[in-house]
Amino acid sequence: MAQQLLIGVASIIVLGVGASWLAWRINVPSILVLLLAGFIAGPLTGFLDPDQLLGDVLFPIVSLSVALILFEGGLSLRRDELAKIGGVVGALVTIGALITWVLGAAAAHFLLGLSPPTAILLGAILVVTGPTVIVPLLRHVQPKPRLASTLRWEGILIDPIGIVLAVLVFEAVLATGVQEATTFALLGLLEALAIGLAMTAAGAGTLILLLKKDWVPGYLQSPLTLAVVVAAFTASNVLQAETGFLTATLMGVVLTNQKAVDVKHIIEFKENLGVLIISSLFVLLAARLQLSDLLGVGVPQLAFLAVLILVVRPLAVALCTLGSEFNWRERAFLAWVAPRGIVAAAVSSVFALELSEAGFADAQLLVAITFLVIVGTVVVYGLTASPVARLLGVAHPNPQGVLILGSHRWARNIAAELRDEGVAVCVMDSNYANIAAARMAGLSTFYGNGLSESARDEIDLSGLGRLLALTGNEEVNSLAALNFIEVFGEKQVYQLAPEDEAEVAPGEGVARHLRGRFLFDHSASFTELSARFARGADLKSTNLTPEYDFEAFRRAYPNAVPLFLLGEGGEVTVYTAKDPPEARSGQRLLAVVDARE
Repeated sequence: MAQQLLIGVASIIVLGVGASWLAWRINVPSILVLLLAGFIAGPLTGFLDPDQLLGDVLFPIVSLSVALILFEGGLSLRRDELAKIGGVVGALVTIGALITWVLGAAAAHFLLGLSPPTAILLGAILVVTGPTVIVPLLRHVQPKPRLASTLRWEGILIDPIGIVLAVLVFEAVLATGVQEATTFALLGLLEALAIGLAMTAAGAGTLILLLKKDWVPGYLQSPLTLAVVVAAFTASNVLQAETGFLTATLMGVVLTNQKAVDVKHIIEFKENLGVLIISSLFVLLAARLQLSDLLGVGVPQLAFLAVLILVVRPLAVALCTLGSEFNWRERAFLAWVAPRGIVAAAVSSVFALELSEAGFADAQLLVAITFLVIVGTVVVYGLTASPVARLLGVAHPNPQGVLILGSHRWARNIAAELRDEGVAVCVMDSNYANIAAARMAGLSTFYGNGLSESARDEIDLSGLGRLLALTGNEEVNSLAALNFIEVFGEKQVYQLAPEDEAEVAPGEGVARHLRGRFLFDHSASFTELSARFARGADLKSTNLTPEYDFEAFRRAYPNAVPLFLLGEGGEVTVYTAKDPPEARSGQRLLAVVDARE
């Protein structure tokens, strides 16, 4: 038994991470590959049965995992973003949730024939979207910042709201009379809010106090945060069922927006943990399906799914964005993204069991219908969100643009050359004279500190997919690379090689894991490049052909420093000191060439 449990748990982790990697390799939404992996391991082959494997601890594990995902999501919600999207987000999680609940319940009753109590409960369950599906989808689609922020805020906040709503509806359904049900729901709502706020204050306050007083060593700060979140979540659920999700979300929001202590290391920790949890949960979700759930899908079920996608969501978005600054293209994209995820699956499974024991004959249909909606919305939105975003002009699925830190003379020259090649470029510097010179050259600029958190939020990153740190300070370059890793990813943050890198003794300089990839060449330090340009070096753009390939260029310009390869489709490849790219015919090579050559 112990060996089977070990094999099962290991299989879930391996399948989840492996499916996520495969999705990245073939460039499809990870949600689809994760669901397919779960289908194959669960209902299709019978290799994995989560209920038999984990038994009674399955739903506590799922609940705790969802709480950590919500906490992670809360840590990504910046209060500054609400200045432009707060009204729409507030409407989506209140008015939009109400519309989804009412119309979803009506459709479930009239199209699926569910009894009114069961239909009302199903409508409440399907209010949630959640970060488990929204965040991977946004990562794949790369919509414009305002749209991404709106969907992320909605997806994270709607989960605890929807869960609390579903719990209150469930308790009201089991109540004996209308008056009793109404009273219970109102009192339950007030109690849920009170518990969530109180436990958030206690948990976040404790963490802030401990970190501010330096009572916790650095290596224990992330584990301690995890422990406090788990404790606050559990205490909330003990006081009132499912209020822990609200507590976990609010704790993340409070911690990331307070100014008393730095929580950057906590944010980095939760991102790695979040990928593992989301991948594993989706495999569990899909593996719990039964073949009968798939084979029982007919016209009424598909019609119900179509109503949710084509009627309910567009109507909710249309009403919630009235009078907002969102244009019709942005509103159309918001109307086309509302996938359901692991939270809906977990809640429906719990309620179906308890409703069946209470004598509701159609309660077991809750699970099958909820899974149909999850699979249907994930497939529809996962396959179409990216092309719809491109069609509407609201996404940059593979941004090739460059954010350059440093606006000194030769950095401006590189930026201008890239711009002339059709590459989106933004130059960032805290020196106003340098920024003024960049503006005079017609470059897009950002005047500010590239190490600040506000820089990530305030810069218009539309079309930008990588950072080049070109200042003369290695520490600044390294810190900027760290600051933008969560924006562009580890592979797309670059910095100049430090001075005399080969001569730096072990233990000296900036640690390798605390900096970006070294640009161009190991010898291409700030001092070396500055000296070259001072001696008259210039940038040269060369078309590579079968007759004049990279080797021929090297023979003609042996001292040149290759910088970029520009593909015909606008693809930009950055030369790095380690594992430089292989130049191909049809590309344009941008390099620094000495004056004497």
